[in-house]
Amino acid sequence: MASKKLNLTEALKKYFGFDKFKGDQEAIVQNVLDGHDTFVLMPTGGGKSLCYQLPSLLMDGTAIVISPLIALMKNQVDVISSMSDEGTAHYLNSSLNKAAIDQVKSDILAGKTKLLYVAPESLTKEENVEFLRQAKISFYAIDEAHCISEWGHDFRPEYRRIRPIINEIGEAPIIALTATATDKVRTDIKKNLGIVDAKEFKSSFNRPNLYYEIRPKTMDVDKDIIKFIKQHPGKSGIIYCLSRKKVEELAEILKANDIKAAAYHAGLDSALRSQTQDDFLMERIDVIVATIAFGMGIDKPDVRFVIHYDIPKSLEGYYQETGRAGRDGGEGMCITFYAHKDLQKLDKFMEGKPVAEQDIGRQLLAETAAYAESSVCRRKMLLHYFGEEYHEDNCHNCDNCLHPKTKIEAKDQLVLFLQTVQALKENFRSDYIIDFVTGRETEEIIAHKHQNHDLFGAGEDFEEKHWNPVIRQALIVGYLKKDVENYGLLKLTSSGKKFIKNPQSFMIVEDNEFSEDYEAVSPEHEGGSSALDPTLCAMLKDLRKKVSRQLERPPYVIFQDVSIDQMATDYPVTLEELKNIQGVGEGKVKQSYAKEFVDLIKRYCDDNEIVRHSDLRVRTVAKKSILKVKIIQAIDRQIALDDIATAQGLEFEELLDEVEAIVYSGTKLNIDYFLDEVMDEDHLDDIYDYFSESETDSLEEALNELGQECTEDEIRLVRIKFISEMAN
Repeated sequence: MASKKLNLTEALKKYFGFDKFKGDQEAIVQNVLDGHDTFVLMPTGGGKSLCYQLPSLLMDGTAIVISPLIALMKNQVDVISSMSDEGTAHYLNSSLNKAAIDQVKSDILAGKTKLLYVAPESLTKEENVEFLRQAKISFYAIDEAHCISEWGHDFRPEYRRIRPIINEIGEAPIIALTATATDKVRTDIKKNLGIVDAKEFKSSFNRPNLYYEIRPKTMDVDKDIIKFIKQHPGKSGIIYCLSRKKVEELAEILKANDIKAAAYHAGLDSALRSQTQDDFLMERIDVIVATIAFGMGIDKPDVRFVIHYDIPKSLEGYYQETGRAGRDGGEGMCITFYAHKDLQKLDKFMEGKPVAEQDIGRQLLAETAAYAESSVCRRKMLLHYFGEEYHEDNCHNCDNCLHPKTKIEAKDQLVLFLQTVQALKENFRSDYIIDFVTGRETEEIIAHKHQNHDLFGAGEDFEEKHWNPVIRQALIVGYLKKDVENYGLLKLTSSGKKFIKNPQSFMIVEDNEFSEDYEAVSPEHEGGSSALDPTLCAMLKDLRKKVSRQLERPPYVIFQDVSIDQMATDYPVTLEELKNIQGVGEGKVKQSYAKEFVDLIKRYCDDNEIVRHSDLRVRTVAKKSILKVKIIQAIDRQIALDDIATAQGLEFEELLDEVEAIVYSGTKLNIDYFLDEVMDEDHLDDIYDYFSESETDSLEEALNELGQECTEDEIRLVRIKFISEMAN
């Protein structure tokens, strides 16, 4: 056995240049060489690829590696090719022309190719199945194996077809590898691949070098991100956004602020994606703004930060994406921006999907929300989710541990909650039990007649926000467990039953509050001032009143409150800087009064010796500029607004949002042609007169004042006409 180990170490040195294996790598390689099915759960950065690359080089035949991303294949083939002979590694996918495919097949039949990377879609093509039957297969490696499971964060139906295709090509040992998998996902993978008896190798999920932080997502999120990047100059980072549109917008904003950044998503041309990836690896750019399509298998060890612009759909996705930071063991900062409305948006995306899929998606979202809102050590929560215990009280490397909250006693609440779970026969989820103990007569509770139960309302003295941390921390400690197979029903553990009989002290920390209007900058941003200056704000409002009297226009048509507030926060002292203020565009800056405002701010800064922090003045780009140009051009051609909305794939209300943003920022639009078609003239005049005399452009106040005679859309349309004519 000793000689075998020596041979493996020599092979490791020969092919990869390493002196020793990491973690379980050696045992995994040996298991594959011995011809056994193998299951590998190893966090990002643990060296999964080597577990199949090394045995492929030592065995007869070709190892087939099934991988979901073409970018990953190219990257890994380049790595292997640089270590060994030409033809040792190939990939077979839709990016190759016929001549290249013929060369790959020739190398395989000649016995030169040790590793063949294929996408699951390519594997299932009949001509490829026919060809691979002729080849000698050493083993099959299924990378990113969590894609098999509906409970995984990146489920792909084509992964379900892998086992039947393997049966057609010819059986050989299988090694399944993933960086993230709960117990449920792990069972799914092994069952679907027919390797239930596979030897399991599970590495620790703890990445001590990663710092985890959740920040409130405010109106200033772009500014916060730019500040963060500028505080870490020259460091490589990835920013994840959920939509392609946001990826492109944010990349443009970063570039406008002298940050070397690029966008990456599946909708971009493959040559551009490949170039962007190479630029990132070669450090020609520092920051990639991407959808989750970027990063799988990208071998860049020195990514120093991963920012989530939007909360991910699952903790598995979050763990894998944050895991791309600090793979070399060095610093890795993982910052996530969180807002309740993002969860609501993700929840809405699920509508129309099969009920079972919706249920899974919502359970995964609930886990993510719990993680974001909890004040418990982030590391402890993450590891618990993946079935691993973390025994330290303070990890000293997450926001909750660096700024711990005071603990409070919750023994009585926990006893009541555990008794309730037991009384309701362990047959309900946490949200139902919270409704029950707080005495809310929901439709579901009435349907079960539980409003008549003795314990109903027994915890009404405590709000839902107080019960959530009790449940979450009881799960971590092990008094409760979730039956994920069965809709996430709460079950008592033996420890939980003992606790009911013999209660002990149970100290908890209450959840973090994430207010939607939270505007403060997080502690790391000290040194800059992001607070509104009330004295300057009052002076700017006085100037606005003066200008409004001179021009005989309401104050809000000069500048909206949101614009005044931002001026009193960011201190723009030139017309160019004024353009960066929300609600101020080229049109507003050209108004004669614009210079009065920046001159006032400059005098105020000089008189009060205010040092303006340059990193707080963020240059913006025209977001959605192409859409805005199309809308302006269509209105110039007098196309009906509802037809414009349809042509641009917008709801009518969404189109009005865009048109309002255009006129409020200073561009004049004439929509009279549309108003003449859809509105009575007297009706229109009444609304116009209201805005002429009103001190506010508030839609809510207009609806209250104008009563039942006007619809919201009519008021908005006339307000657009008024702002366009009076302000611009």
